Amino acid sequence: MRPPARRGRRLALPALLALFTCSLAFALVSEDMKKEVKQSKNLEKSNISKKTDIDLKEIVFVIQSQSNSFHAKKAEQLKKSILKQAADLTQELPRVLLLHQLAQQEGAWTILPLLPHFSVTYSRNSSWIFFCDEETRIQMPQLLETLRSYDPSKEWFLGKALHDEESTIIHHYAFSENPTVFKYPDFAAGWALSMPLVNKLTKRLKSEPLKSDFTIDLKHEIALYVWDGGRGPALTPVPEFCTDGGDASCATTFRALLPLCGNPVKKEDIFVAVKTCKKFHGDRIPIVKQTWAGQAGRIEYYSDSEDSSIPTVDLGVPNTERGHCGKTFAILERFLNHSLDGVAWLVIVDDDTLISISRLQRLLSCYDASEPLVLGERYGYGLGTGGYSYVTGGGGMVFSREAIRRLLASKCRCYRNDAPDDMVLGMCFSGLGIPVTHSPLFHQARPVDYPQDYLSHQVPISFHKHWNIDPVRVYFTWLAPREQGGAGQETPKGGREEL
Repeated sequence: MRPPARRGRRLALPALLALFTCSLAFALVSEDMKKEVKQSKNLEKSNISKKTDIDLKEIVFVIQSQSNSFHAKKAEQLKKSILKQAADLTQELPRVLLLHQLAQQEGAWTILPLLPHFSVTYSRNSSWIFFCDEETRIQMPQLLETLRSYDPSKEWFLGKALHDEESTIIHHYAFSENPTVFKYPDFAAGWALSMPLVNKLTKRLKSEPLKSDFTIDLKHEIALYVWDGGRGPALTPVPEFCTDGGDASCATTFRALLPLCGNPVKKEDIFVAVKTCKKFHGDRIPIVKQTWAGQAGRIEYYSDSEDSSIPTVDLGVPNTERGHCGKTFAILERFLNHSLDGVAWLVIVDDDTLISISRLQRLLSCYDASEPLVLGERYGYGLGTGGYSYVTGGGGMVFSREAIRRLLASKCRCYRNDAPDDMVLGMCFSGLGIPVTHSPLFHQARPVDYPQDYLSHQVPISFHKHWNIDPVRVYFTWLAPREQGGAGQETPKGGREEL
């Protein structure tokens, strides 16, 4: 009699044969399934390819232009470049829109109020709305290839991603626990919204009108609105949207040059008014004199107290803790009516503003002093409900003589001495039909309050505030001419309070 183990093996042989037959059949079925899955994936890929095989006619280009003659000309040049590239590709020409021509409303530059127009006008035949600055340079073949990577039937918010390196007052200290998590687009590189997202945002705008509050940093605020507390898409970083132009795959690049149109304006044609008060004579004014004051051809210090050692001019307006509207209008009156007939430009700065007069001379060469010009960093108030834009004071406010003449010829004045001067001026100029001209080279805050990637493609003209920094070092790092040891035409890489 054989051991049980052997008998068990003999009995298992038929079962093994059956198992082998079953496994073979399963393998054959699995192979068939793999083929079907592969065919299905190929078909799906083919369908996506068809969906994303867009033409230029499906892209609406929106140049974030301004009505000032210098900026309008720049925008027209970019429009011609876009249309020429499209013609060279033998494609049907795309629509190219200039933002300042789209609507007469004051808040058009904030873009969100225009989304319903884009939705109604272009949603049927377009896939993308592509926004860019007037100095953005577009490589059309690369842009088409880039956009074809994204299914336009889905909601997309595309751009070159910026993020705060530390929480900042500019963004109301948003995401203070980890500022790097929230991404927002660098407008200089261009950014895009898919049409389904435009349509979604339009529906939201109709049911939830924009709030009547401040517009301070548009790129961050648009990203917040689109994200909608996590209910909408976050920004998708697109490496082909560039500002440095060092990579052949870049669909966009940006000209990081300080404008110069002919000869720089003579420093004697720029009058600089520094707003100060007695309590800051001893600490802020010495910094002004140690840094940028020597560049100014004409400069006066306006205070609530005469101090011959500086010297200061007492305008007869009491100092106020905030606002300073009475003081600012007194400066405007003095500029227009007291022996400064030959000076074309007035610049009003705070005593803790750091500014490069030599760079301002270059920039102003591109503007016509006979036009009413109000220039600086643009903010907005109540633009969702027909408010106004204004130049924020800390970064410096630049006025042509003609703008001041028209302002003072009107009856628009301060409602109180301590009213916010920059906002009152914004109301007045808006009522006169004189738009604010924006320059991102003026800064209401300190260099540390901005992403380094953002500053890296700028030649800044001003920064504001001495809080928690060495202002002399900031000046010589960011603003001083080369002969003073500063960055010249280049910029380096690399507590809370009210602005």
